Amino acid sequence: MLRKIRVLVVEDSLVFRELLVQNLNKDEGIEVVAAARDPFEARDMILKYQPDVMTLDIEMPRMDGIEFLQKLMPQYPMPVVMISSLSDRVFDAMNAGAVDFVAKPTSTERRAIEEFIRTELPVKIKIASIAKIHRRRTHAEVVNALHIQKPTGKCDLIAIGASTGGTEATIDVLQGLHKDVPGIVVVQHMPAGFTELYASRLNERCELEVREAKSGDIVRPGLVLLAPGGDQHMELIRQDNMYKIVLKKAPKVNGHCPSVDVLFSSVAKHAKENAMGVILTGMGGDGAKGLLEMRKNGSHTIGQDETTCIVYGMPKVAYEIGAVEYQEKLPDIAKRIYNVLNK
Repeated sequence: MLRKIRVLVVEDSLVFRELLVQNLNKDEGIEVVAAARDPFEARDMILKYQPDVMTLDIEMPRMDGIEFLQKLMPQYPMPVVMISSLSDRVFDAMNAGAVDFVAKPTSTERRAIEEFIRTELPVKIKIASIAKIHRRRTHAEVVNALHIQKPTGKCDLIAIGASTGGTEATIDVLQGLHKDVPGIVVVQHMPAGFTELYASRLNERCELEVREAKSGDIVRPGLVLLAPGGDQHMELIRQDNMYKIVLKKAPKVNGHCPSVDVLFSSVAKHAKENAMGVILTGMGGDGAKGLLEMRKNGSHTIGQDETTCIVYGMPKVAYEIGAVEYQEKLPDIAKRIYNVLNK
C-alpha cells in the first residue's frame, strides 16, 4: 500500500478549516496530520509532524501567508499549495516559494465548497508532493547573466507552454528577453480570472509588453499574449499576411483549457519553420505532441531540463518523444532563444 501524503492545513476560518480537514481525509492518498489557524501554530506543527505538503491561506491574522513563506522557505523548504481568493497577491506567494495555487470557491454553499476540496485541491496536493523546491532568481540575476545580440534570424513568433511551477519559470524566461524579439504567445495553466492579473504583473516586471489575449489580436514583435484561463482554447491563424489569435470555447484537451497542445498544433500548422516552441515545467504531457508537430514542421524547439523543473512532466514527455531540439536549464533558456534567433 502506498504511503499517504501527509498534509498540514493552515487556514484562519474555523468553518473552512474543518471542511478542508474532513474532505481531504476522504481521499485515500491523503492524510491531514494537523491543522493550524495561523503561521505561528503552523511553525510548531511543521516541526512536530513534518508534513509532506502544506496548504496555506494568504489573508490571516498576526502574519499573512506570504510573510510566513518568506520566513519559512529559506529555513525549511517544503511544497506549499496556496488557497487564494482572486488577487494578484498569489503571485507574491509563488515568488516566495509556493509550488502552486487554487482559487478559493466564491460560492458559500457547503456542497460547492466540499466539491472543490474533494476534486481540485487533492490533485494540486498530489502534484506538489513530488515537486522540487528551487531558489528563485532575482530580476538582476536574470539580466546580469545575459549578453544579448540583436536577433538576425528568420523567426516570426515564439510559443511557450507551462503548468505547475510555470508562473515563475515564465517570468524568468521573459525577463531575459528584450523588445526586439518576435511576438510571443503563452499558455500557462491557471484558473479563470488569474491570467489577467498574471499578465499585468508580467507587464510590470518585463521589458516586453504583456497582456491577456483576445480574439483578433495580432502577434507582433515585443508583445506577449497570454491565453485567458477558463473555457477557451487559444489558437494561432495566418490571415492577411499576419499571425492572429483566435479564442474558441471547446472541451478540455489533456485535462486542460486552454491547452498547450492546441496552441502548439496551430503554430505548427500556420507558422511552420518560422516559429520557435518552448515547453516549461509542468505535470502531465500537455504540449508534448504539439511541440513534436512544430519540430517536424521545421520549428526550433526548447525544453526545460529536469534539474530546474518544479515538476519534470511536460518537458520530460516532450523530450522522450523527440520533440525537444535543445534541452536547457531554466537560467539558460533566454540565451538559447537568442542563439536560435541569430542562426
